[in-house]
Amino acid sequence: MKSMKKTLFLMAVALVAAACTSSDDEVIEIKTKRVKFSIEGDFSMVQSLFNEDTRSTALTDAENTMTDLWIFDFVGDECVQSLHQSVDDDGWGQPSLTLTYGIHHLYFVASRGSDPTVNTTAKTIVWGTPRDTFWKDYAISVDGTTGNQSVELDRVAMKLKVTITDEIPDGTATISLTPSTWFYGINYTTGAPAGSRENVERSVNVPANYIGTSGSLSMSIFGFSSVTEWNTDVDVAVKNAGGDVLGSATISNAPIKRNMVTSYQGRLFTSPESVMMITLNDDWLDERLGTW
Repeated sequence: MKSMKKTLFLMAVALVAAACTSSDDEVIEIKTKRVKFSIEGDFSMVQSLFNEDTRSTALTDAENTMTDLWIFDFVGDECVQSLHQSVDDDGWGQPSLTLTYGIHHLYFVASRGSDPTVNTTAKTIVWGTPRDTFWKDYAISVDGTTGNQSVELDRVAMKLKVTITDEIPDGTATISLTPSTWFYGINYTTGAPAGSRENVERSVNVPANYIGTSGSLSMSIFGFSSVTEWNTDVDVAVKNAGGDVLGSATISNAPIKRNMVTSYQGRLFTSPESVMMITLNDDWLDERLGTW
């Protein structure tokens, strides 16, 4: 009885297998190609929050200007794979992907911003602290002849720089910039700014060697913009260790644009000397006409 049940079971499996492997079925072969990418771009405009420039001519430079690299591989409207490299990974700046034959849109993002959050639903990357960032929508048709690719990324970040021109007083502990509107991220499929925040104070400590100097204290912050210029107000403040404001100013309608440095300078603690100006009011009153 057990032998008969086993025989019937094997016959049933054989029938199912025969149905699934009909001679009319076609075997679909998915062809792929391994492609290596070399990332290029103008990664040289890098500046810390103070005036300490670091330079790099390539993503793979020893100074490691960029710290993160993402690639999002889209076929049509679907993201079929993604890759993230950090600066300590092998092959940093020269990633490889296995791509199916056909048209792909590869979205590259290279950044040195901190605390990135990737949202695959909104297709955004938002940073806790934005810094210099580059992006590219790279269309590629993959077939058996496709070779290694060189991809040049374009800057999608902008920078606001403020320089204090008068003498920095004793007790100065921090300098801060508070934009009325600022963008902390991008849409990685369009490069458009994302992650808008309002009235968020960005503050850094002032090193002791700046006390008593004039015209040397600067602060820069990065953000994101489209290619269309827009404006935002920015509050500038210097505070002591207790949080008391020692000097402040407001920049109205600062122009913001992708790949542009917006630079302001001015006094926070003193006003320019007043000058007495003597002028003559040489406008005559209406002429009076008469006869005699």
